[in-house]
Amino acid sequence: QVQLVESGGGLVQPGGSLTLSCAASGSIFVINTMGWYRQAPGKQRELVASITSGGRTNYADSVLGRFTISRGYAKNTVALQTNSLKVEDTAVYYCNFDTSDPIGRRYYYWGQGTQVTVSS
Repeated sequence: QVQLVESGGGLVQPGGSLTLSCAASGSIFVINTMGWYRQAPGKQRELVASITSGGRTNYADSVLGRFTISRGYAKNTVALQTNSLKVEDTAVYYCNFDTSDPIGRRYYYWGQGTQVTVSS
């Protein structure tokens, strides 16, 4: 079965940076879009950034110019470079893979999440 594992979270001071990584295990026929989402306590899960198989990126307004999403060098991996972190960036960050099987069925996979805490 497909499993996504995130890494790279931790405690960082405001203005700092972290690189989050996500790697998928198991067989995936095709990945349509890779994305990073986050959820803060008491808040809805929100899209942070996404990247399509064609390389098109999308960012939430709140992180535009500070975060960068990219495909990793290894197969079925994605990274999120976070810069100039703010306290309001504190959340559990989840990676998501939007995939398709050989007959066009869509499958969405989620990682377990990695905690990012921005605090002085």
